[in-house]
Amino acid sequence: MRDRDKVNDYRRRMREQGYRPVQLWVPDVRTEQFADEAHRQSAAVAAASRDNDDQDFIEAVSIAWDE
Repeated sequence: MRDRDKVNDYRRRMREQGYRPVQLWVPDVRTEQFADEAHRQSAAVAAASRDNDDQDFIEAVSIAWDE
């Protein structure tokens, strides 16, 4: 059986099980551009002021869980 036939058979079986193929485009994490942007964002987070009221806000709008 040729590779193409195997792939077609696999896809047919998956469709019979209710699946459909989906193609996704994702960032290429191997590029220098990605590494530069990741570094830029992590540096911005590290340099951000930690003296804000984010946690106070979260606690103010949250409800207590019954545990």
